[in-house]
Amino acid sequence: MLNSRVAAWKGLVALLVLAVAVFFASLLVGSSGIGAGRVAGALFGGGDDAARNVVTIVRLPRILAAFGVGSLLALAGVLLQALFRNPLADPYVLGVSGGAAVGALLAMIAGAAALSVQLGAVAGAVSAVAIVYFLARGGGTPRLLLTGVVLASACGAVISVLLALADSSRVRGMVFWLAGDLEWAFNPWASALAALAAIVVALLIGRPLNVLAAGELRARSVGLELEVWRSLLFFACAILTAVAVVSAGTVGFVGLITPHAVRLTFRTSDHRIVAPASALLGGTLLALADLVARTIASPRQLPVGAIMALVGAPLFIVLLRGRGR
Repeated sequence: MLNSRVAAWKGLVALLVLAVAVFFASLLVGSSGIGAGRVAGALFGGGDDAARNVVTIVRLPRILAAFGVGSLLALAGVLLQALFRNPLADPYVLGVSGGAAVGALLAMIAGAAALSVQLGAVAGAVSAVAIVYFLARGGGTPRLLLTGVVLASACGAVISVLLALADSSRVRGMVFWLAGDLEWAFNPWASALAALAAIVVALLIGRPLNVLAAGELRARSVGLELEVWRSLLFFACAILTAVAVVSAGTVGFVGLITPHAVRLTFRTSDHRIVAPASALLGGTLLALADLVARTIASPRQLPVGAIMALVGAPLFIVLLRGRGR
């Protein structure tokens, strides 16, 4: 037991070091050619105006948003996989992202400003949560999962219709939002602070999550109130996903794969370890994907969600095959 705890702490420290390295790499690397000295000066309030604008207005907010959104999606994935006891559960299975996308695209078609687009995404996410909750109420996790999947499919159909009806001048922005784009993160501190709060809460509820993931029979035998915990986890996942989607659009892959990567690497399913490690890894992976999206086709920027899937999927397959051997 002691050895496993020491190994877990070493793994968390390694993830933290990796996160710090990616953070500084994202600050230093970019298409503007600003050196390390000018970046350091801009961070501490000095340097020239060009360096301060690039570092404080462009790079730093994107990095904070990437770490925040990645952590939120990874934590939502951990909670949902424990709730449904399904390895394929991810933050978008509840239909929250589909509802947010419909609301955001309707605002874009109407020619609304960026803030109104985010408000439309919030309204769509809240509507999706309400629909799923009231339709699945009292039916347990199977009905909740099925209702979320059906609503997500319906929202996907509506999105296709909206893209077909939209003016060609707006389609590119709509596609970027659907693929995930951190340029929509106007208030990165919201997602970053929400991620920190979610990590603390996940650590506090680690033991109930372990019991819930062990099955309903085990949960009832220890006196866990299943309906209460189902509702709490449902709304927690909906809030985490809604904040992430409003901040950066529909960034996929993070919430599905990150918890599995942590379990394979740490060789444990203890949520007291899986939750914080997944948050660290999810934020780091999304920040790394954003760095690639900003630089690989410079001066053009690619959708961070697409880069996340292209980079993360091969890494996960390699990890999975290595653990299999």
